[in-house]
Amino acid sequence: MDSFELNKIMGAVLGALLFAVGLNIFSGILFTPKKPAVPGYDLPVPQEETAGGSGQAQAQDQPLPVLLASADANKGQNAAKKCAACHTFDKGGPNKVGPNLYGVVGRPVASHAGFNYSAALKAKGGEWTYEEIGKFIKNPKADVPGTIMAFAGVPSGQERADILTYLRTLSDNPVPLPTQ
Repeated sequence: MDSFELNKIMGAVLGALLFAVGLNIFSGILFTPKKPAVPGYDLPVPQEETAGGSGQAQAQDQPLPVLLASADANKGQNAAKKCAACHTFDKGGPNKVGPNLYGVVGRPVASHAGFNYSAALKAKGGEWTYEEIGKFIKNPKADVPGTIMAFAGVPSGQERADILTYLRTLSDNPVPLPTQ
């Protein structure tokens, strides 16, 4: 094989590659997809309730002492099973992803020994009262922005009251329920 034949073969390969690249560029120009102004899909927005509302919405708007008066600790224990994925409720129980919740009512915020709390929860300060726990478990991310608690919350006011009543039973010296 002489150099002239080698040049013809290399020229044919180079020409084929040049043709393929040119075809790719031309087809990219010809068939360019139209990109949306905002990527993704619009999700449907839930309908807001009418002015009349429902009985459940009115129950959620009731003050915490009213909800606690009709709360059931047994229902709260069942509702707290969703919390058991990250928390323990036994006296002296270990910390899991979240701290042990035995005796949490009346305890200072971010104070359970051996648990590494987020900076946002440490900065919150104060004490875990029924009202504070109720606000926190309704929507943790809204109550304490920056918390690492990855829980959507408990939207039902009565269910939160049941959980609070159950948490009250988890104490050697239960904090009295608020009356007003």
